[in-house]
Amino acid sequence: MKSDIIPPKVEDIAVAIVQEKNELNENQWTAYLLNLKDKNIEGVLVSTKGYGEIKGEKKKTALFRHFLDVVERKSFKKIESLTEDLFALSNEFWVSFFLDKQLFDKKYIFLAESIQEENLRTIPIIEKKGVLIK
Repeated sequence: MKSDIIPPKVEDIAVAIVQEKNELNENQWTAYLLNLKDKNIEGVLVSTKGYGEIKGEKKKTALFRHFLDVVERKSFKKIESLTEDLFALSNEFWVSFFLDKQLFDKKYIFLAESIQEENLRTIPIIEKKGVLIK
């Protein structure tokens, strides 16, 4: 039965939304996948979408899929760039990957209005300010 299946727990994988400067020295926001493990993860697929309400009106973004292939141990890879107007919505990142030939997946949800200046911290490995979900 479906209730008998216990999915493996995802540990040491995180998603961060980081504030950085672009080539014009303007602030931009970028989502990254961090592999904090001592092993590479493979076949990495990240689905992203935003949803919620703005001024009482339901809103949702398009669904995007990003194939990152391999994310090496103790490293990170860019998922996508974000615009600040998306922070009024909840932003979901559904990450799937293989580790030691076993499939893992986990949803990381940045709640609406959670990406704000007072919530920024230095993100490990990237060493830039952002918001992290483990």
